[in-house]
Amino acid sequence: MLQGTFLLQDWMGTSARPVGKYLQPHTFTGNRYVVTMIQGIWDLAITLSEQNPFDISLLIGPEDTMRSLALLIGVKAACILLVSSLSGTGAVNNSGRWWGIVNVASSSNLLTNSKNVQLVLDPSLALLSRRQRRLIRQNPGILHAIAAGLHTAIKECKWQFRNRRWNCPTTHSPAVFGKIVNRGCRETAFIFAITSAGVTHAVARSCSEGAIESCTCDYRRRGPGGPDWHWGGCSDNVDFGRMFSREFVDSSERGRDLRYLTNLHNNEAGRMPENSAHKPPSAMDLVYFEKSPNFCSYNGKTGTLGTSGRTCNSSSPGLDGCELLCCGRGLKTRTESVTERCHCTFHWCCHVSCLNCTSTQTLHQCL
Repeated sequence: MLQGTFLLQDWMGTSARPVGKYLQPHTFTGNRYVVTMIQGIWDLAITLSEQNPFDISLLIGPEDTMRSLALLIGVKAACILLVSSLSGTGAVNNSGRWWGIVNVASSSNLLTNSKNVQLVLDPSLALLSRRQRRLIRQNPGILHAIAAGLHTAIKECKWQFRNRRWNCPTTHSPAVFGKIVNRGCRETAFIFAITSAGVTHAVARSCSEGAIESCTCDYRRRGPGGPDWHWGGCSDNVDFGRMFSREFVDSSERGRDLRYLTNLHNNEAGRMPENSAHKPPSAMDLVYFEKSPNFCSYNGKTGTLGTSGRTCNSSSPGLDGCELLCCGRGLKTRTESVTERCHCTFHWCCHVSCLNCTSTQTLHQCL
């Protein structure tokens, strides 16, 4: 099967001018991700690349119909982007509002005598849609699982991006991830995917632990046994986790524009099980439709905090290196005393004793 590519050039904010220029077929190489976005008489896919401009890749048929199909898809892509741009100007973006419940679902704010209806006494619950609140009422105990999944997702996001200019900053306000979620960039794609994955995993695990009244273990899945023990048959209920995540997470999306389709796709990609085969890019990968900010300087409009004050590695040529992380602004160096536990010894049974060791460390921070 041959492949054509359409480049979207002159991308600025929510407006773009699609260029239906036909390019020669190419193969996928390097760290690139291609995802089928829209199914119909043609398959529209978005290619993500660190080095290449935003492009749309199209899987097409025989070579003699390639050019005519290319023109057709160019026109359709232009219409989709035009509708997306127009609909986004007056619509209120409610995507991801449910993330705001991450700090409210605790044992201290449950209604008294509410074993069957566990709702929280917090205004943040108003961030949920009517359907999301109904799902919580129908599944007692699931609110804690959702909050736990969000905590796990945020922790993983911060770890994965700890050495990058955008390091997944969060706030204690209802807008947990800030204004970056209003953009269609690749960082936003990761946020949607990881939060969806976190809810799926936490709900599946809570089912097997008996913390949710409406689900149980998945008795169809059996782990490996051994000569000294027998598998009890109580596996995480992955199917219920994926089903609930799809109903709960996706219900916050509204509209039929490109942002809506992108968010739904990334939500579903996060629910996909890990594939160790490392196959070519497929519908399990993430998509975005907008160029990311450079994240070098503070910008209140885009919600970027900048890298000023970030600790960097002066000897690293990688992403955590001062040259890249500080965006060429330079750095300042300071020393500080750090006390850590050291020379730890295990005593039978069962105690660990350690000494406190103090050392002087040199830290480099971006200007």
